[in-house]
Amino acid sequence: MSLMGELQFFLGLQIKKGPEGTFVHQAKYTKDILRKFDKGDLKPMATPMSTQTALDADEEGEVVDQREYRGMIGSLLYLTATRPDIQFAVCLCARFQASPKLSHRQAVKRIFRYLKYTPELGLWFSSASLLSLRGYSDADFAGCRLEHKSTSGTCQFLGSSLVSWSSRKQSSVATSTTEAEYIAAASCCSQLLWMKSTLSDFGLSFRKIPLLVDSSSAISIAKNPVLHSRTKHIDVRFHFLRDHYEKGDIDLIHVETENQLADIFTKPLDLSIFAHLCGELGVCYPF
Repeated sequence: MSLMGELQFFLGLQIKKGPEGTFVHQAKYTKDILRKFDKGDLKPMATPMSTQTALDADEEGEVVDQREYRGMIGSLLYLTATRPDIQFAVCLCARFQASPKLSHRQAVKRIFRYLKYTPELGLWFSSASLLSLRGYSDADFAGCRLEHKSTSGTCQFLGSSLVSWSSRKQSSVATSTTEAEYIAAASCCSQLLWMKSTLSDFGLSFRKIPLLVDSSSAISIAKNPVLHSRTKHIDVRFHFLRDHYEKGDIDLIHVETENQLADIFTKPLDLSIFAHLCGELGVCYPF
C-alpha cells in the first residue's frame, strides 16, 4: 500500500488482490501480442501443443523470417512469467531460433491459438496456505529428436502456491530413463536449496524438504550409494542430490505419474491431463 493505492500493474503484470489471495496475470499483454502476430488465421485451441508434435531441425523445410520468429519467441518467453502452462511449448520452439522453418512457426502459431482461447489465465496465490516448501521433478527421456537429450521439468511450491518452474533440455545425453530422472531431480534440488537459503533471510527454516519424483529407480540411486557400478558414468555434479539427502536437507518421495505436477513441463499432454495439471499448478481465470 502507498499513496498511489495498492499495486495493480507492474512491468506488464496485472495484480488483483482479494481477501483470499492474489491473482497475477498478463491478460493485457497477451491481447497485445495477439494483435501484433495474429494475421487473422488463428483459430482458438484448447492446448498449446499437439501430442503428435515432434519438432526437429527440418532441414528440408521452408525457411521463414528469422526476425519475426525470434520476436514471437521473445514475446512468449516474457509471458511465461505468469503462464507456466505454455512453458514447455515455448522452450521447445525456442530451440530452433537459429534456423526456423515453417514447421517451427506452425508450432509457435499453435501456442498463439491457445492464448487466443485462454487470454485471461493467470496464477493464483492463496493467502491461506501454510509456508511449507516442496518440489516436483520429472524428465522426458531422449525427448529431443535433434540431439537425443532428455528434457527436465521442475516446479517448486511455497505452501499451495507455485513460485518457480522450469523446462529445459539436459546438458548431457542420458543413457536411461532413470539417469534422466536423476538429473532432473538434482536440478530441482538445486533450486530448492537456493529457495531455502533465500527464505532463511526472512526467518524461515526448512528441513527435509519434500522432493517428489515418479521414478523409484532414481530415488534408489540417491538413497543407496552401493549402486556405484550402475551409476559411475553419471556426472559427479549431479550426485550432490545424494549428499543433501543424507544431510537431511531434502526428502525424496515417490509420487505416482498421474500426480506428478512437473509432467506438464516435459512433453505435450492431451487435454484432460493438461487441464488437470493446470488446475493443480494454480493456473486459473480471474476470481
